[in-house]
Amino acid sequence: MTITLKEVNEEDYSFLYELLSERDPNVSISHRKMPTYEEHVQFVKSNPYSKWYIIYDDDKKNGSIYLTKQNEIGIFIKKNMQGHGIGKKAMKLLMEKNPRERYLANVNPKNTKSISFFKKNNFQLIQYTYELTSSSLEKIEK
Repeated sequence: MTITLKEVNEEDYSFLYELLSERDPNVSISHRKMPTYEEHVQFVKSNPYSKWYIIYDDDKKNGSIYLTKQNEIGIFIKKNMQGHGIGKKAMKLLMEKNPRERYLANVNPKNTKSISFFKKNNFQLIQYTYELTSSSLEKIEK
């Protein structure tokens, strides 16, 4: 298995959309509902991350990994390829290509697979973050 990272380009829009559709919105931290394809393309075109790569195993696309401007790592491997060591190798490559003093990973507390992955890779829990939305605020005001 030879893992490589290639920067995201417009040829990757449909693959990234397919990858996004595999995510369980109940454990996602970045989205609650699936965007339309057009919304997705606009998001990718907006260059939302400092670095964003497609993860290849030989010539096959198996996932994506990104680094935010706040040094947060986001990673998703196709479901049928999870558990094969691809994520760990991709994360090491990301860090080699983008050295930083520290890296963060924001993970939904319900996402036990991601929590386990980052713990196994020596990430330490540093905070819990709570959210108050306008619909929740209405409940407090009553």
